[in-house]
Amino acid sequence: MKRYFLSRLIQSVFLLFGVLLLVFLMVRMTGDPARLMMSREASPEEVESFREAMGFNRPVLVQFWDFFTSAIVGDFGRSLHFKTPAMKMVLDRLPATLQLACVALLLAILVAIPLGLIGGFNPGSTVDSLGRMVTLFGQSIPNFWLALILIIFFAVRLGWLPSFGRDEWTSVILPAFVLSLPTMGRIVRLTRASVLEIRAEDFIRTAYSKGLEPKVIYVKHVLGNILIPLVSVLGVSFGYLLGGSSYIELIFSWPGMGSLFLQAIGWRDFPLVQATAIFVSVIVITLNLLTDISYVIIDPRIRYGEE
Repeated sequence: MKRYFLSRLIQSVFLLFGVLLLVFLMVRMTGDPARLMMSREASPEEVESFREAMGFNRPVLVQFWDFFTSAIVGDFGRSLHFKTPAMKMVLDRLPATLQLACVALLLAILVAIPLGLIGGFNPGSTVDSLGRMVTLFGQSIPNFWLALILIIFFAVRLGWLPSFGRDEWTSVILPAFVLSLPTMGRIVRLTRASVLEIRAEDFIRTAYSKGLEPKVIYVKHVLGNILIPLVSVLGVSFGYLLGGSSYIELIFSWPGMGSLFLQAIGWRDFPLVQATAIFVSVIVITLNLLTDISYVIIDPRIRYGEE
């Protein structure tokens, strides 16, 4: 267990170093960072003064070392637009994004797992058809298009739900549903396929022969045996919900990290862009590490690299 955890931790550290290097290079691969960050009306003297103040006139290796040593302690400088520490702004937006992602993931789990379980045991049934429809819609409908349709129908025409902001608890319903639909489709498809694979196994037939209720078989015998692939999808999906919600947050005016990231790109606020990108990357890497560790907790027989 210790070797397994240590190997995964070392891999995560190297992956984080690669993310820092990539973010550092991307800013400089797009051209002169001083020119990109300054307005087009800035004079050459102002650009040169800004370049010197930001340290862009120093050797690249020196710049990367300064960037790396500052990044590991969470210091990404001050936002060029707001004149406040960039990481503080990201952390201020974190609760809104966490709320949206958690509600979306919870909604996907509550809908998709029952549909996948029941549909897998009853192929061709009404519930199975509904589950396959959810899978089809989740994998094919663009999020931004669905968001606009739902706003027109539920917010504008019916007036049931707010179309923007984070003022009331009902504000999270529309963006969370739109964000959860692709994840919902993936979970339904995985759960259904896994159930179809194991429903003919001997231990399932034995459970039925003992007279156990279907819900007991679904939860205790089936769900327990498909937990590892399900945890894998949930871990990846939660990372996607946290980092891939930019356009949904922007459409619904949700004050999260995603909308802040898009605004920072538009403002050419590179310290804020770097802080947001790296912070989300750290969250995703941490989620992947926790997912890998959960494999050993779920199934103690797993010992990668310890055979």
